[in-house]
Amino acid sequence: MNKFSYIRATSVNDAVQRAMADQQALFIAGGTNLVDRMKVFLDQPSQLIDISRLQMRRIQDTTAGGLRIGALVSNTAVADHPTVRQNYPVLSRAILSGASQQIRNVASVGGNLLQRTRCPYYYDTAFPCNKRQPGSGCPAVTGMNRMHAIFGASDQCVAVHPSDMCVALAALDAVVEVEGTNGRRQIPFTEFHRLPGDTPQRDTTLEPGELITAVVLPPVPFAQSGVYLKLRDRASYSFALVSVAAMVNIAADSIIEARLALGGVAHKPWRPQEAETFLRGKPANAETFQEAADMALQAAQPLVDNGFKVELAKRAIRRSLILSAKGGNVA
Repeated sequence: MNKFSYIRATSVNDAVQRAMADQQALFIAGGTNLVDRMKVFLDQPSQLIDISRLQMRRIQDTTAGGLRIGALVSNTAVADHPTVRQNYPVLSRAILSGASQQIRNVASVGGNLLQRTRCPYYYDTAFPCNKRQPGSGCPAVTGMNRMHAIFGASDQCVAVHPSDMCVALAALDAVVEVEGTNGRRQIPFTEFHRLPGDTPQRDTTLEPGELITAVVLPPVPFAQSGVYLKLRDRASYSFALVSVAAMVNIAADSIIEARLALGGVAHKPWRPQEAETFLRGKPANAETFQEAADMALQAAQPLVDNGFKVELAKRAIRRSLILSAKGGNVA
């Protein structure tokens, strides 16, 4: 690691002001991803601003009937919270599939949103990488790209976002609350993470100095049908080849509304909204779900080694929708 200073923030405003004063500083809470990156010199901050003792550890009901989750709430606390398990089971299931108990105990909600790709070329400094050094190249485009993106990639970057929790939050239409020098603002979750484009070094739409303070879940009456299906090389806390968060609202065997989000396929959680639109008013049966799955993958652009993800994603979507139509029972 490089030499860096350490300071403990006394308030959200103090943390923001310190980050603005030193553009090379980074916030640290649980540190489950940041410390790993520092160990291999991917991040070399001049200063670590410890926010772990700030008052952002509460889970509260909102006046709208949803839930506000503080940025420092641990992944374990979210997954185990009775309201989350009852009203937003897709979120609990996604978190539980994402990491070991030890990691979930210290990993924070805000940190989960900010974790970076696990692309091996990004982590191996012997290779060029546009995320580490813009303009140096992306060896994954023509190299080993089995784990990489089939949606939204560019010739600058084909990496995928690693989070499971974020896939569920995208399906739930969550909102990210952030605090900066211009005050507080809210970012719709589907707009929080970025596609790589020509600036793959930027993962989010956060402005300099901004700090995530909370994630807000809106009321989603049919979220109790939520299913999270994760397909991976091994069952023991491996990153997703493809994952699906699915929820359907059904009345008289007809689909009123549906939500879908995919993980492991893009630089951000991927919402196939054209498939969601197609499902409205359709009969809730396997044939409809297969058509929706085919539609969701129409725009896929697989690379040399990851074409299998197209069929895998279709099958995962179909399976998730069937399970959700049965009330979300994954047993």
